Amino acid sequence: MQRLADQLTAVHDGTREFGYYLAQREERTKWEGEEFRTLVPIEHPVVRVNPDTGRKGLFVNPGFVSHIAGVSDAESRYLLDLFYAHITKPEHIVRHRWSVGDVAMWDNRSTVHYANRDYGDTRRVMHRITLRGDAPVGPHSA
Repeated sequence: MQRLADQLTAVHDGTREFGYYLAQREERTKWEGEEFRTLVPIEHPVVRVNPDTGRKGLFVNPGFVSHIAGVSDAESRYLLDLFYAHITKPEHIVRHRWSVGDVAMWDNRSTVHYANRDYGDTRRVMHRITLRGDAPVGPHSA
């Protein structure tokens, strides 16, 4: 399965998560001086090699990946279900219990993250910083 995953490409479509939000805004969203109203799907390797560590990791998530390129819809769904089951195994999960003043940081190149809505009526404040990064590189390109 690892050898197969090394050869696959996933289609990432930001519209799945942010399309509705972008369409509702009167002004366009600016990023690096460019304005966006829609997001164009882009292909990335299913397995990404971290340029700092050389370690391989699955670079798929249910929020953005629409399908695996070059396989049937049924095969794509099956493969993605396998990958998602793997990345959500208990031994791969960190659950942070928040306290006042906490700051959390992670590397999006090797992390799937999700904010559970379990803070009741407490106000959640989040400031996101996205750094310009490197293009995802797979095992065969590294």
